[in-house]
Amino acid sequence: MKLDKILLSSMIMAGSLFAGVHGTHWGYTGHDDPSHWGDLDPKYAECKLGGSQSPINISKEIIVETKGLEPIKFHYTTGASEVINNGHSVQVNVKPGSYMTIDGEKFELKQFHFHTPSENQIDGKNFPLEAHFVHAAKNGDLTVVAVMFEDGKENAVINKIWKKMPHQAGTKTLCGLSSKMINQLLPKEKTYYRFDGSLTTPPCSEGVRWFVLKDYSKVSKAEVEEFMHTMHHPNNRPIQPVNARKVLQ
Repeated sequence: MKLDKILLSSMIMAGSLFAGVHGTHWGYTGHDDPSHWGDLDPKYAECKLGGSQSPINISKEIIVETKGLEPIKFHYTTGASEVINNGHSVQVNVKPGSYMTIDGEKFELKQFHFHTPSENQIDGKNFPLEAHFVHAAKNGDLTVVAVMFEDGKENAVINKIWKKMPHQAGTKTLCGLSSKMINQLLPKEKTYYRFDGSLTTPPCSEGVRWFVLKDYSKVSKAEVEEFMHTMHHPNNRPIQPVNARKVLQ
């Protein structure tokens, strides 16, 4: 299991997990859409059998107030190396050295990517864009920090990424995004909702710690439309059953 987790985190860093290089083809439309993921490959079985799948609707009914929920400590000090269009999202790979700490553990930032509309919901609301900052510990444990983008003025950092964004699936370009710009994608307020979940793409592996930031960043409608045009369709997995889970705040 530990080896599998380390392999999974290395695939995430390389972008191959999302590109489907190491597994059966999957997608967001037609016979390969999310409702069929669990039947496409035995390795994807958790997509339909798992009890702690992501994304979820963060509603008042499942939120538990927790005193002394520790802050996430972000140490994003390195820039981006490349931007990949893997056919499922646009992914920005980050140079080694950036990390976050939580629960007394250090999780290295591997990459961040985007979904439109948002995958997670807050009180039943979808947002135009959601970014997932994917981190891995040395033992393979994964954390995802999700940032919601609401309609607003043009986002200068998103604009810079989009200018480098390959429009053909399976291609990548070099990216000169600085650590300062990566930090600017995060909202100023870093309080969060926390829950246990999974990857939102096959193999839908569970045991992922999710942190959805409460504050939002801004993005323009034109930028969202450009991303949608590149993807050709929405790239969000539908909301999954919460089951017995609670969301901490």
